[in-house]
Amino acid sequence: MKLCRLEIAGTPRWGIVEEPLVTLLARPPWEGIDRIGGAVPLDGVHLLPPCTPSKIVCVGLNYRAHAIEMGKELPSEPLIFLKAPSALLPPGRDVVLPVPSQQVEHEGELAVVIGRRSRHLRASEALDAVLGVTCADDVTARDIQRREKVYAHAKGFDTFCPVGPWLATDIEDPQTLTLELRVSGEVRQRASTADMIFPVTEVLAFVSSVMTLEPGDLVLTGTPPGVGPLRAGDRVEVELSGVGVLRHGVVSAR
Repeated sequence: MKLCRLEIAGTPRWGIVEEPLVTLLARPPWEGIDRIGGAVPLDGVHLLPPCTPSKIVCVGLNYRAHAIEMGKELPSEPLIFLKAPSALLPPGRDVVLPVPSQQVEHEGELAVVIGRRSRHLRASEALDAVLGVTCADDVTARDIQRREKVYAHAKGFDTFCPVGPWLATDIEDPQTLTLELRVSGEVRQRASTADMIFPVTEVLAFVSSVMTLEPGDLVLTGTPPGVGPLRAGDRVEVELSGVGVLRHGVVSAR
């Protein structure tokens, strides 16, 4: 099943993607899949990020080759940080390059949306707490990150978290996917999610040992090697096999 959030007459709604249509749901899917009847054409809807996070939890340096390209030691446990929910960007919209940064970079990632309130998950049960997986771009002002040595400023700008286009709920093993990021048609990142240092189950177990995960929360699981610059006019595609393609543009701040 593919779940999406969309805007109907100015109101956010959840729906089931049954191409070429979207069937509307009466309530958020973690409260039950309740179709209300009627459908709208998928190609005519305004998609929203397929999550409603109280927090966005991210994992740094979760691919060995990415840690090497960043000149960092391999972490002994998941390196987590928070990204502002106000950074969320719907599919098809534009990342805005902020004036204070001269080096904004892409980071394509597999993202997980939580489906039930979870605390102290065991790795063996962690996937039971997942509503679905989707694509994300953890956009980063790299020059600010290197200067400040912390992540909130560099990764917290508005529009710095494109997510979508929808949730795939039927991915049995998130470590079997291919992640690819393209910038204006050029492949910049390509890897198997099997290359993660800490698999999704271990990430969720670790995060839930620190903080309670709520339905709709978003967990970004790290980026593979190949991170690189974004320029105004770029068109970015983040693709996960079996999930879909997230597309967004890049514009300069006005």
